[in-house]
Amino acid sequence: MAQAKTLTQAELDQVLRYVATKRYAKRDRALILTSFQSGMRVGEIANLKMRDVVNEDGTIKSEIKLSASQTKGKTARIVFIPSKLKAEIAEYLTTRMIKNPEIPLFHTDDRLGFSPNSLCQWFFWMYKRAGINGASSHSGRKTFLTSLANRGISIHILASLAGHKSIAVTHRYLIANDDMKRNAVELI
Repeated sequence: MAQAKTLTQAELDQVLRYVATKRYAKRDRALILTSFQSGMRVGEIANLKMRDVVNEDGTIKSEIKLSASQTKGKTARIVFIPSKLKAEIAEYLTTRMIKNPEIPLFHTDDRLGFSPNSLCQWFFWMYKRAGINGASSHSGRKTFLTSLANRGISIHILASLAGHKSIAVTHRYLIANDDMKRNAVELI
Protein backbone atom coordinates (compact mmCIF):
# COMPACT_ATOMS: atom_id res chain seq x y z
CA MET A 1 0.00 0.00 0.00
CA ALA A 2 1.34 3.43 -0.96
CA GLN A 3 2.15 5.88 1.80
CA ALA A 4 0.17 9.06 2.17
CA LYS A 5 1.56 12.11 0.45
CA THR A 6 3.32 14.70 2.59
CA LEU A 7 2.01 18.09 1.47
CA THR A 8 4.10 21.18 0.90
CA GLN A 9 2.92 24.51 2.27
CA ALA A 10 1.90 25.52 -1.27
CA GLU A 11 -0.23 22.36 -1.61
CA LEU A 12 -1.86 22.95 1.78
CA ASP A 13 -2.59 26.55 0.76
CA GLN A 14 -4.15 25.21 -2.47
CA VAL A 15 -6.44 22.92 -0.47
CA LEU A 16 -7.40 25.76 1.88
CA ARG A 17 -8.23 28.03 -1.06
CA TYR A 18 -10.45 25.27 -2.46
CA VAL A 19 -12.30 24.62 0.81
CA ALA A 20 -12.95 28.36 1.14
CA THR A 21 -15.33 28.00 -1.81
CA LYS A 22 -17.38 25.23 -0.19
CA ARG A 23 -20.74 25.41 1.62
CA TYR A 24 -19.20 24.51 4.99
CA ALA A 25 -15.98 26.46 4.47
CA LYS A 26 -15.21 27.08 8.16
CA ARG A 27 -15.87 23.44 9.07
CA ASP A 28 -13.79 22.20 6.15
CA ARG A 29 -10.90 24.51 7.01
CA ALA A 30 -11.01 23.44 10.67
CA LEU A 31 -11.07 19.76 9.67
CA ILE A 32 -8.07 20.12 7.37
CA LEU A 33 -6.08 22.14 9.89
CA THR A 34 -6.96 19.79 12.76
CA SER A 35 -5.30 17.02 10.77
CA PHE A 36 -2.23 19.11 9.89
CA GLN A 37 -1.74 20.91 13.21
CA SER A 38 -2.63 18.22 15.75
CA GLY A 39 -1.38 15.08 14.03
CA MET A 40 -4.50 13.17 15.03
CA ARG A 41 -5.60 10.12 13.06
CA VAL A 42 -8.76 10.51 11.02
CA GLY A 43 -10.62 8.11 13.33
CA GLU A 44 -9.64 10.22 16.32
CA ILE A 45 -10.91 13.37 14.62
CA ALA A 46 -14.18 11.64 13.68
CA ASN A 47 -14.64 10.52 17.30
CA LEU A 48 -14.22 13.99 18.82
CA LYS A 49 -17.17 15.30 20.80
CA MET A 50 -17.70 18.94 21.73
CA ARG A 51 -16.81 18.12 25.37
CA ASP A 52 -13.39 16.86 24.25
CA VAL A 53 -12.44 20.20 22.72
CA VAL A 54 -14.59 22.93 24.27
CA ASN A 55 -14.38 24.07 27.91
CA GLU A 56 -17.59 24.82 29.82
CA ASP A 57 -16.99 28.56 29.31
CA GLY A 58 -16.87 28.07 25.52
CA THR A 59 -13.11 28.44 25.13
CA ILE A 60 -11.06 25.85 23.27
CA LYS A 61 -8.97 23.46 25.33
CA SER A 62 -5.17 23.46 25.00
CA GLU A 63 -5.09 19.69 25.41
CA ILE A 64 -7.51 17.08 24.14
CA LYS A 65 -7.65 13.99 26.32
CA LEU A 66 -8.51 11.12 23.99
CA SER A 67 -10.00 8.10 25.75
CA ALA A 68 -8.86 4.59 24.86
CA SER A 69 -12.07 4.10 22.88
CA GLN A 70 -11.19 7.09 20.67
CA THR A 71 -7.70 5.91 19.65
CA LYS A 72 -6.37 3.30 17.26
CA GLY A 73 -4.21 1.54 19.84
CA LYS A 74 -6.95 1.60 22.51
CA THR A 75 -4.59 3.61 24.73
CA ALA A 76 -5.68 6.98 26.11
CA ARG A 77 -3.44 9.88 25.13
CA ILE A 78 -3.23 13.65 25.20
CA VAL A 79 -3.17 15.73 22.01
CA PHE A 80 -1.73 19.22 22.37
CA ILE A 81 -3.53 21.97 20.45
CA PRO A 82 -1.45 24.90 19.18
CA SER A 83 -2.83 28.43 19.51
CA LYS A 84 -3.37 28.75 15.74
CA LEU A 85 -5.56 25.66 15.72
CA LYS A 86 -7.50 26.81 18.78
CA ALA A 87 -8.36 30.01 16.87
CA GLU A 88 -9.46 28.01 13.79
CA ILE A 89 -11.71 25.74 15.84
CA ALA A 90 -13.20 28.73 17.68
CA GLU A 91 -13.94 30.37 14.32
CA TYR A 92 -15.60 27.18 13.06
CA LEU A 93 -17.72 26.93 16.21
CA THR A 94 -19.28 30.32 15.42
CA THR A 95 -21.22 28.39 12.75
CA ARG A 96 -22.57 25.80 15.26
CA MET A 97 -25.91 26.66 16.78
CA ILE A 98 -26.06 23.64 19.10
CA LYS A 99 -23.32 23.48 21.72
CA ASN A 100 -24.38 20.23 23.45
CA PRO A 101 -21.18 18.65 24.82
CA GLU A 102 -22.22 15.18 23.63
CA ILE A 103 -22.60 15.99 19.93
CA PRO A 104 -19.76 15.41 17.44
CA LEU A 105 -17.37 18.32 17.05
CA PHE A 106 -17.45 18.05 13.26
CA HIS A 107 -20.82 17.64 11.57
CA THR A 108 -21.75 16.17 8.21
CA ASP A 109 -24.17 17.77 5.75
CA ASP A 110 -27.10 16.27 7.68
CA ARG A 111 -25.64 17.61 10.96
CA LEU A 112 -24.63 14.16 12.20
CA GLY A 113 -21.06 13.22 12.95
CA PHE A 114 -18.63 11.60 10.54
CA SER A 115 -17.74 7.95 10.91
CA PRO A 116 -14.00 7.26 10.57
CA ASN A 117 -14.68 5.75 7.12
CA SER A 118 -16.83 8.63 5.88
CA LEU A 119 -14.21 11.12 7.07
CA CYS A 120 -11.48 9.15 5.23
CA GLN A 121 -13.55 9.48 2.07
CA TRP A 122 -14.22 13.15 2.76
CA PHE A 123 -10.46 13.86 2.93
CA PHE A 124 -9.73 11.80 -0.20
CA TRP A 125 -12.31 13.65 -2.29
CA MET A 126 -11.45 17.07 -0.85
CA TYR A 127 -7.79 16.65 -1.85
CA LYS A 128 -8.69 15.22 -5.26
CA ARG A 129 -11.12 18.06 -6.03
CA ALA A 130 -8.51 20.58 -4.85
CA GLY A 131 -6.09 19.11 -7.41
CA ILE A 132 -3.73 17.32 -4.99
CA ASN A 133 -2.93 13.82 -6.24
CA GLY A 134 -1.75 11.09 -3.87
CA ALA A 135 -3.08 12.75 -0.72
CA SER A 136 -5.26 10.87 1.73
CA SER A 137 -6.76 11.19 5.18
CA HIS A 138 -3.31 10.35 6.57
CA SER A 139 -1.54 13.20 4.74
CA GLY A 140 -2.13 15.76 7.50
CA ARG A 141 -0.71 13.44 10.15
CA LYS A 142 2.30 12.55 8.01
CA THR A 143 2.94 16.21 7.15
CA PHE A 144 2.61 17.14 10.86
CA LEU A 145 5.30 14.64 11.88
CA THR A 146 7.59 15.42 8.94
CA SER A 147 7.33 19.18 9.56
CA LEU A 148 8.31 18.75 13.20
CA ALA A 149 11.18 16.44 12.24
CA ASN A 150 12.39 19.13 9.79
CA ARG A 151 12.58 21.50 12.76
CA GLY A 152 14.80 19.10 14.69
CA ILE A 153 12.22 17.64 17.08
CA SER A 154 13.47 14.33 18.45
CA ILE A 155 11.91 11.10 17.25
CA HIS A 156 10.97 10.27 20.85
CA ILE A 157 8.86 13.43 21.10
CA LEU A 158 7.38 12.73 17.65
CA ALA A 159 6.42 9.19 18.70
CA SER A 160 4.75 10.52 21.83
CA LEU A 161 2.84 13.21 19.90
CA ALA A 162 1.70 10.60 17.38
CA GLY A 163 0.65 8.12 20.04
CA HIS A 164 3.09 5.50 18.75
CA LYS A 165 4.38 2.92 21.20
CA SER A 166 7.49 2.33 19.08
CA ILE A 167 9.79 4.85 17.42
CA ALA A 168 10.15 2.33 14.59
CA VAL A 169 6.56 3.13 13.60
CA THR A 170 7.26 6.87 13.75
CA HIS A 171 10.41 6.40 11.69
CA ARG A 172 8.31 5.12 8.77
CA TYR A 173 6.56 8.51 8.62
CA LEU A 174 9.76 10.46 8.16
CA ILE A 175 11.42 10.88 4.81
CA ALA A 176 14.72 12.71 4.41
CA ASN A 177 14.13 15.64 2.13
CA ASP A 178 16.25 18.51 0.86
CA ASP A 179 15.08 20.87 3.64
CA MET A 180 16.18 18.39 6.30
CA LYS A 181 19.55 17.93 4.63
CA ARG A 182 20.00 21.70 4.18
CA ASN A 183 19.19 22.31 7.86
CA ALA A 184 21.55 19.51 8.92
CA VAL A 185 24.59 20.88 7.11
CA GLU A 186 23.93 24.37 8.48
CA LEU A 187 24.57 22.97 11.97
CA ILE A 188 28.26 22.54 11.11
